[in-house]
Amino acid sequence: MNKKGSLQSAPTIEPELLAALRRAAGPFAEEEGGPHGLDHSERVLHTALHLGRELGADLHVLAAAAILHDIGRSEESASRGAICHARRGAELARPILQELGYGDDAINAICHAIKAHRFRGSLTPETLEARILFDADKLDSIGAVGIGRAFLFAGQIGARLHNPELDHSRTRSYSLEDSAYREFQVKLSQVKDQMLTESGRRLAQERHDFMLVFFDQLTRETSGDCMQDVN
Repeated sequence: MNKKGSLQSAPTIEPELLAALRRAAGPFAEEEGGPHGLDHSERVLHTALHLGRELGADLHVLAAAAILHDIGRSEESASRGAICHARRGAELARPILQELGYGDDAINAICHAIKAHRFRGSLTPETLEARILFDADKLDSIGAVGIGRAFLFAGQIGARLHNPELDHSRTRSYSLEDSAYREFQVKLSQVKDQMLTESGRRLAQERHDFMLVFFDQLTRETSGDCMQDVN
């Protein structure tokens, strides 16, 4: 490869390049923390590379996009959603990638994937790498790890443990009503139907089924339905 991240599939990624990408993403992840910290990007990286190898994607483009995909998160959080973290992340990623020696084609491909990865975004992922990043990011929001992240976020804002009695279509995000169960009702329950690759759909269905079992059990426990009358 003459330049890092050419638009050709590659079996491995240089450890030095991954380390440089992680160093660049680190301060952004530390500032945001919580469910969108650096551990989230690492999981997305592993999932994206797994899907990428299976589907024949450009792993150099995919790895950079996965590590950098949430670097605009802290600005979105500070603006309480007024700034789109995906679009801002793509803007922040471009000079980082230029500094690391990526070519123009690769930079454009990476920035497109970052810009198009948002669940609520209006930009359609046009490339295989963008579709894989979209799926990998969404897979990390569901299943056991997705439930854990939802509770982590709810704890950050001081929300309740569980609130199945509320009409979640009438509650607000970034509020004390924004519980893990609200996140499941409003967003996570829809993720399996939003996947863009066949491999992603298969994994999403498995994780969706687990969430149904978990929240059913949580509702039963918190409502007392699973308790036997010992009197």
